[in-house]
Amino acid sequence: MNAVTTGIVAGAAGTTMLDAVTYLDMAIRGRPASTVPEKTVESVASALGVAIPGRGDAFAARRSAFGALGGIAVGTGLGVAAALTRRAGARLTPTAGTIGIGLAAMAATDIPIALRGISDPRQWTAQDWLSDIVPHLVYGATVTTVLRQRDETTGHRTDPAAERSSTVRSAVIGAASGLRSSTGIAAALLSGAPGSAHRVRLVGATALVGGELVADKNPNVPSRLSPPALTGRLIAGGGGAAALSRRDRVDTASALIIGTVGALAGSFGGAWWRQWAGRRMPDWQAALAEDAVALTMAAAALRRPALSSSVSASR
Repeated sequence: MNAVTTGIVAGAAGTTMLDAVTYLDMAIRGRPASTVPEKTVESVASALGVAIPGRGDAFAARRSAFGALGGIAVGTGLGVAAALTRRAGARLTPTAGTIGIGLAAMAATDIPIALRGISDPRQWTAQDWLSDIVPHLVYGATVTTVLRQRDETTGHRTDPAAERSSTVRSAVIGAASGLRSSTGIAAALLSGAPGSAHRVRLVGATALVGGELVADKNPNVPSRLSPPALTGRLIAGGGGAAALSRRDRVDTASALIIGTVGALAGSFGGAWWRQWAGRRMPDWQAALAEDAVALTMAAAALRRPALSSSVSASR
């Protein structure tokens, strides 16, 4: 099969699993089916000046059918896009594929309904978000599994140990960046090959990290969850993880995804820690504890991976 055909199969499989998880949720919770797909179709048709034919039950049936067909089209199309991206060289690891493709599928549905005023994600409850996230992650996992299985049948094999190591390393530097954004930048600076410029990079990285450690103790520093600050932490986490992946010669796209998600988790986790600890100890003590965790995580992520046993045995 070529990439397009493989993508269609992967997208269809992912869409089937997404629907299965959604229906399982409906069966367990006893909730009705979402009307968002139908409203989306009606909104798009109205914007295009196209009328859905029929009245009464016939109109409702066609609107429901077009909504389901639209979901299948989006799911299949994303599968094709994922297959083409993989053929271009971005061979996502299982974790990165699950998250990256799953979030892409979420964005493909949630952004249009928000822009058209069909639903406002800002007003969703935690249960609403869970009902949206879980099926899309299952979709991402299914698409990734099918594409990776196709790789194996065509002779393209990956090193599972290297993938696991890169996933953990990317998540760790991402989370560290969520705590202290300078650690991600420092990782990018220090990931280069040793040489005459390494000392300069080391001085620059030390200055960046030291400056943030001091600035963080200032009570007037804006919240890390403000849009500008959070964006910077996500960029630092993803960029630091990508730089380390280039150093270790593993998939950069996977590291970028995992590092960015790790930074998001670290940002919210760090904010929660400061609020929780601030009620039990002076804020500067909570900040120092966070400093220690961030620096330890960054140091662990910067360590070069050990050679695999097969490589070691050949030397």
